[in-house]
Amino acid sequence: MKYKRLTKEQFESLHEEFANFLASQQIDRAEWETIKTNKPEIAEQELDVFSDLIWEGVLNNAKFLEHFSKRHIFLFHCQELYVQTIVIKAHDASVDFLTNEGLKWLGDNLFTANVELLRGKKDYANERNDDLFELITQGAILSDGQLYMQVNGMIE
Repeated sequence: MKYKRLTKEQFESLHEEFANFLASQQIDRAEWETIKTNKPEIAEQELDVFSDLIWEGVLNNAKFLEHFSKRHIFLFHCQELYVQTIVIKAHDASVDFLTNEGLKWLGDNLFTANVELLRGKKDYANERNDDLFELITQGAILSDGQLYMQVNGMIE
């Protein structure tokens, strides 16, 4: 398995796609139930292969990621060969970007000495999708890129 297995909830939300995946391998519902009962190791392999296919599709289409922590916000613009990054750091130890109050504070203090803005660009160390998956496992989430574009537009 290249990535990680989808959660039960993710499988449930993708039940039609999973049924199509099984059908593409000539496995109908009755045969799937038999496989799960009599050959659980094969069922596990099918779940893993499907999970990797879903992850690969998601990562191929990922353009922006965001990672919020108490005093940092990492905004990623995922290009083909590299990732551009904007890091927002609060110097005030009482700020918590995980709260609405912290985000309001950021809006009021973005261009003050209380906030440090850093921009960077980094080539992928491995394959693009592997590096993006690593960011996701560290807590980044997929984004529509609005925050990245807003902040990038303000600091250019």
